[in-house]
Amino acid sequence: MEKPKEPVYYSDYLKLDTILDAQSPKSKEAGNEAHDEMLFIIIHQTYELWFKQILHEIESVVGLFKNEYVNEDNLGTVILRLERITQIQKILVEQISIMETMTPLDFLDFRDYLLPASGFQSVQFRLLENKLGLESKTRLKYNKNVYDNVLNEEHKKIVNEAENSESLFKLVEKWLERIPFMENDNFNFITEYKKSVYQMLENDRDIIENTSFNKEEKEIQLSELEKTKENFEAIFDEEKHNDLVSKKQRKFSYKATQSALFINLYRDFAILHSPFRFLTYLLQMDELFSNWRYRHAVMVYRMIGTKIGTGGSSGYAYLKSTIDSHRVFPDLFNLSTFLIPRSKIPVLPEDIKKKMSFYFQTGKE
Repeated sequence: MEKPKEPVYYSDYLKLDTILDAQSPKSKEAGNEAHDEMLFIIIHQTYELWFKQILHEIESVVGLFKNEYVNEDNLGTVILRLERITQIQKILVEQISIMETMTPLDFLDFRDYLLPASGFQSVQFRLLENKLGLESKTRLKYNKNVYDNVLNEEHKKIVNEAENSESLFKLVEKWLERIPFMENDNFNFITEYKKSVYQMLENDRDIIENTSFNKEEKEIQLSELEKTKENFEAIFDEEKHNDLVSKKQRKFSYKATQSALFINLYRDFAILHSPFRFLTYLLQMDELFSNWRYRHAVMVYRMIGTKIGTGGSSGYAYLKSTIDSHRVFPDLFNLSTFLIPRSKIPVLPEDIKKKMSFYFQTGKE
């Protein structure tokens, strides 16, 4: 006979005594309690709890993508978990509004007690960046040092292990490289797409040539058209793409970039709807982290102006510079450069359309 379970008590289950006793204002310990230090502590503790949940979701997604084949059911689960992350991120951004109810003078009442601690020492956020795929070579230096220089040895080991493990970015790149449907004996997506793009650009050229621009305006318009053409060349030429990767202007491989473009262009096919949603949530997750960094930077600027941060960083200037440079999936944003009108998208052959059904599996009809 199964032993009866002990009744669960709300406070015990949530360990509320531990959580609610975890706020120890340094100003109070010094005998000069600053009222707003409690808010400061709770806001940051709440951030860490949400980081823990996001890490929980990311680790599960990484686990599902480690398989050579990601089935449709798993992709649906991944999408739901990424959606959850984006909802949490919106809360992270909004929490800054609560922090901003504290004035700069309120912060100065206890700021000196925090030295040299810094939010830069958030191990969970560094873990999150590493698991997503932010590479050490693209990270901005912190006080001219590598990012883990401010961590203790235990935490340094944890973040370095995450940095050396397979990130979500790398797994997504491999998944994209395995996307089928892009060619068969009679069809090659990039070849047909290139024809459509050149035809579209030639139509644009004809419009410029036959519009009543003056000579100077026409030259400007034609110059911009040439720049647009140059942007497209990297999609058609692997060598040019790899050159952009070496210059850190692209991150995905050539094959992965083409596959992501294919998914975006043919997303109306049922089999590609989930992959499209997945890529969209990755983009949204990246965007929301940028939004959070921006709001955080502005809040810091409001609180301390151009003073250095408590950890010795350049404060606002450093945080502001990470907004774009620390994006993990910038290539997904850049895909919009290569989208063309639906009317110009190459028509897929019937045999590929047939394969692009819910029941298609690689290697099977």
